[in-house]
Amino acid sequence: MTNERKPAECWLTDMDGVLVHEGQALPGAADFLQRLTEAGRRFLVLTNNSIFTPRDLSARLARSGLQVPEASIWTSALATADFLATQLPGGSAFVVGEAGLTTALHEAGYTLTDTNPDYVVLGETRTYSFEAITRAVRLIGAGARFIATNPDVTGPSPEGPLPATGSVAAMITRATGAEPYFVGKPNPMMFRSAMRRIEAHSETTVMIGDRMDTDVVAGIEAGLDTILVLTGSTRAADVARFPFRPGRVLDSIADVVDLV
Repeated sequence: MTNERKPAECWLTDMDGVLVHEGQALPGAADFLQRLTEAGRRFLVLTNNSIFTPRDLSARLARSGLQVPEASIWTSALATADFLATQLPGGSAFVVGEAGLTTALHEAGYTLTDTNPDYVVLGETRTYSFEAITRAVRLIGAGARFIATNPDVTGPSPEGPLPATGSVAAMITRATGAEPYFVGKPNPMMFRSAMRRIEAHSETTVMIGDRMDTDVVAGIEAGLDTILVLTGSTRAADVARFPFRPGRVLDSIADVVDLV
């Protein structure tokens, strides 16, 4: 039996730590995106961050010198909306989150309400409201199902880490006894929904990430070839500690350009 994979036709790449770091494009990122476009490869840039809409993120990337159309951006908010639209089409949700999440759910045909919703959906926000969290706790207690965009417990900021969705989810779980279903990485569901979006097949799709515990493990579970780059949170010395291995370990996205 051979392990040879077919040539890559589609590419999924994480955003932070692979293409950008603190708003600055990483070396090789622009060349990589240009090569994908020139080669006619279907691709998506992925992020677990559910604050921003694809249009917002496209504009932010453009400010760092990276041209990514909004149709080529897939967020945990979009994956969550996609999941809920398939689970319960035309349902209702109480949302704790920002425009990225509320817009995605609206566009998926969901009604946003704080009265008897089918789901409580938790995402990132920069201003977690105690009142909104209290409402979420009471609605879950009354029978609403609990969904969260991603399990990240902290997010980066120039001043240091910020509490993120996973931390607030833990608070709600302690108050309700209800565990959320997390849609974003490391759930391979996020990659599967991304692949559906660009009509990709697992045997000809590559996932590039900077984290072993989210990007690489989810890529492996989704059946993808994986590349770990060392410009984010995982160091070369960390790789051996994990019970799974990426397909390749490369210094940066600059080393991926010639593989496209």
